[in-house]
Amino acid sequence: MVSIVLASHGSFAEGIKMSGQMIFGPQENVAAVTLTPDMGPDDLRAKILEAVSGFDDQDQVLFLVDLQGGTPWNQVSLLLEEHPTWVAVGGMNLPMLISAYGERMGAETAADVAKAIYPEAKAGVCIKPEELAPAEAAPAAAAAPASAPTGAIPEGTVLGDGHIKFVMCRVDTRLLHGQVATTWTKQTNPDRIIVVSDGVAHDELRKTMIQQAHVIPIKKMIEVAKDPRFGATKAMLLFETPQDLLACVEGGVDIKEVNLGSMAHSVGKVVVTQAIAMDQDDYDTIEKLAAKGIKFDVRKVPADSPENFDSMMNKAKSELAAQA
Repeated sequence: MVSIVLASHGSFAEGIKMSGQMIFGPQENVAAVTLTPDMGPDDLRAKILEAVSGFDDQDQVLFLVDLQGGTPWNQVSLLLEEHPTWVAVGGMNLPMLISAYGERMGAETAADVAKAIYPEAKAGVCIKPEELAPAEAAPAAAAAPASAPTGAIPEGTVLGDGHIKFVMCRVDTRLLHGQVATTWTKQTNPDRIIVVSDGVAHDELRKTMIQQAHVIPIKKMIEVAKDPRFGATKAMLLFETPQDLLACVEGGVDIKEVNLGSMAHSVGKVVVTQAIAMDQDDYDTIEKLAAKGIKFDVRKVPADSPENFDSMMNKAKSELAAQA
């Protein structure tokens, strides 16, 4: 029987597993894996592999994931590169899960189950009164923003005022995931989302995981910031680490405010907020950025209340000193 992993942000996976059990009865070889605020991508990957290790069939595994582009989806997608018989379906809902439970009884592969449950999952989305439902239409190709440069623009051309606009600059270990792709982009309305990272820019697999963004190395970002052809562009910059951000600032990129969204915990780091962990290098780097006059907004999503930056840094300083 095909094994199933339910993966989500927060307790959604656990809740939908319980709901499925109420409707279809207890199920073997089904695991719920949840991403909590204190976890980094590597932690989630370890939890997924631990879940799979408990299945009777570890070759045919179907992943039902809450949100395409989020950390659970990205980590599962990376694992699929290593396990060609594993399959993932995004947009997890209860009709999808119930259908999967029924289909896997007679299916030989995870791919067979995935193909069978897709129509059921889509049909499970409905609206009442029925007349409010939009008519089905073929999706149109997304048009490029009018203000974004298109085609080859001759060097020396000045668009707008010749200076790229940064509608947001964010440090987030997870880079582009659900919260960035939805809440922050709606809040800031960028023309372009740019991931600035030497590590990601030179890693073809990680680049393919970030399909909604341009991925460029630090040196290229410094060149773009000085190129007048981007003067009409509104950009959201995403940095994996504060060190990459500092390298850009020292290279002349004019960043005045930074959103600290998430810095994952790892060995040697101290937890200073629910979403931020630092080691001494992180602390020193953020201190250097602050000394350059950069303001920090410490929160994951727009609806959160900002953390007090000074209190956060004082806590980091105290805990790092105690750790030394």
